[in-house]
Amino acid sequence: MESPTTMFVLADFWEYTGMAVIIALLVFGLVALLVFARYFRLWIQSATTGAGIGIFDLLGMTFRKVNPAVIVRSKIMAVQAGLGKEWGITTRALEAHYLAGGNVPLVIRSIIAAHKAKIIELDFKKATSIDLAGRNILEAVQTSVYPRVIDCPGREAKRPSLDAVAKNGIQLKVKARVTVRANLDQLIGGATEETIVARVGEGIVSAIGSADTHAQVLENPDRISKAVLARRLDSQTAYEIVSIDIADIDVGDNIGAKLQADQAEADTRVARARAEGRRAMAVAQEQENISKIEESRATLVEAEAEVPMAMADAFQSGRLGIMDYYRLRNVQADTEMRRSIAGTTTTTAAANR
Repeated sequence: MESPTTMFVLADFWEYTGMAVIIALLVFGLVALLVFARYFRLWIQSATTGAGIGIFDLLGMTFRKVNPAVIVRSKIMAVQAGLGKEWGITTRALEAHYLAGGNVPLVIRSIIAAHKAKIIELDFKKATSIDLAGRNILEAVQTSVYPRVIDCPGREAKRPSLDAVAKNGIQLKVKARVTVRANLDQLIGGATEETIVARVGEGIVSAIGSADTHAQVLENPDRISKAVLARRLDSQTAYEIVSIDIADIDVGDNIGAKLQADQAEADTRVARARAEGRRAMAVAQEQENISKIEESRATLVEAEAEVPMAMADAFQSGRLGIMDYYRLRNVQADTEMRRSIAGTTTTTAAANR
């Protein structure tokens, strides 16, 4: 038979145990109530739309740091649009894309838009890869459905038009509009609009430059479009060129005539420089000849200075007599008189002229 002390101890033990169980049940019930209250609206939405996301799935999303509202609403959009597991859209896939930093609602809206358009094949895997690459997948789908028009040159270009010169030297100023459609297969790693504008501008300049005259381009502007489209400028880009339309063509300056005038001016300057060089060489040659004349005169004066000495030596040696000397002086006098007469005659004739 148990003692009264033992009975009191057992009674206290069962009392404390019952209280602990009651407290645990109250805490569990309170936690369950809070969880139910927090996720009740999302669970009701999922249950009524057939999204297939339960309370425990929502609780697990919270532990995995996933926003349950984003996943539930995205899954509901997909289910309501008739997109399910066959498109790769599952709760786990949505959570994985969310944890990877992707925009889950944007991806779902883009897949729905592509599905409704019925002209684009876009599954969840491709859409998520494009979204994670940093491209706006919804904008790309919209551009695929409704082609986009790009001005060439762009609005931010320094010149308002594309300037090209035909073979006859006439400048043409062209404005074009390029209609493009997004190419989802090349959206990752493909070139952007700037590349399209640059390639189209290059093609237009090349097409005009290959024309014999500017009149041919003015008569048939579509020859530019055909020539540019034939070059497949949209390769390795995120867009597909649908058409290239020439919006405006204006006749500019006669670049060929300006170039010829500039070339003629340059040739004139070269000829003047060469003539100046030849003149400088002639002046130098003249100065050199003058110096040679002066040198010859100096030599002559030096030779004339030796004549008296030679005559004196001839007198002393007896090789020259006094009569010979007088005859030599007479010859010299006649020569000087003739020179003076000839000089006077020449000066008079020049004066008469």
